[in-house]
Amino acid sequence: MILVTGATGVVGREVAGQLAAAGPVRILARRPERLTVRGEGVEVVEGEYADRAALDRALRGVSSVFLVTNSPTEPDDERVAAAAAAADVRHLVKLSMMAVEEPGADDFITRLQRGNEQAIRDSGVPWTFVRPRTFMSNTLSWARGIRSAGVVRALYGDAPVACVDPRDVASVAVAVLTGTGHEGKAYAVSGPEAITAREQTAQLSRVLGRPLRFEELDVAAARTALLAKYPPPVAEAFLESAERQRAGAKAAVLPTIQELTGRPARPYRVWSAEHAAAFAPE
Repeated sequence: MILVTGATGVVGREVAGQLAAAGPVRILARRPERLTVRGEGVEVVEGEYADRAALDRALRGVSSVFLVTNSPTEPDDERVAAAAAAADVRHLVKLSMMAVEEPGADDFITRLQRGNEQAIRDSGVPWTFVRPRTFMSNTLSWARGIRSAGVVRALYGDAPVACVDPRDVASVAVAVLTGTGHEGKAYAVSGPEAITAREQTAQLSRVLGRPLRFEELDVAAARTALLAKYPPPVAEAFLESAERQRAGAKAAVLPTIQELTGRPARPYRVWSAEHAAAFAPE
């Protein structure tokens, strides 16, 4: 049995769905009513990482775990890893981020994920880390501006990033969860091309069949917008990440998806065409 956490997120729900299409899967969910993956072979355990009893129920009889955590304050990786060790789990596959392996990355979120990875290593449970680049789905944050004014506002419009479709990240995770020989490895996962925000805007314009305008934010405006949504350390981490992208640190294209899944990574033009409805006027 494989346990999937984070199954309401963009990667976790795809992992759960792909696994459910092939056999039984168990999901740990804090809010089961939000799950979209359902079926005869889908078992749901309600609970959260801080609830050790719920973790123990979810891990009973489980051989592998797909782990997604996102709290900046809770030791959730340590909690799950400790419970997994007690349950004799044979493989813990963690969704991490590519920045953890980059020496120039030292923002709050990257340091947090490095610590989370170390907690898993220290647990003694065999592990694999899946480290994706920026998700293509992050551009859904542009949808409101596109719908209302035909405009995309973002930092550094000419900074390239080899962004990746979350479905491809999920396929890599499923290959790791269901395959052999992946323990002790970390897989950096990128999309098939480095693309800029201006180029993404142009692609969305073609898909939607309407003109879109790109407006580059300055750092002060971007900081104000981020602080309206996130705590200061998280907002500053996003700004530092954007600076690294501007410097070219996120442009490398890697063959991981092809190597582990046997098929090419989806480009942004495919993702945008399949998600056009999210950007269309209501």
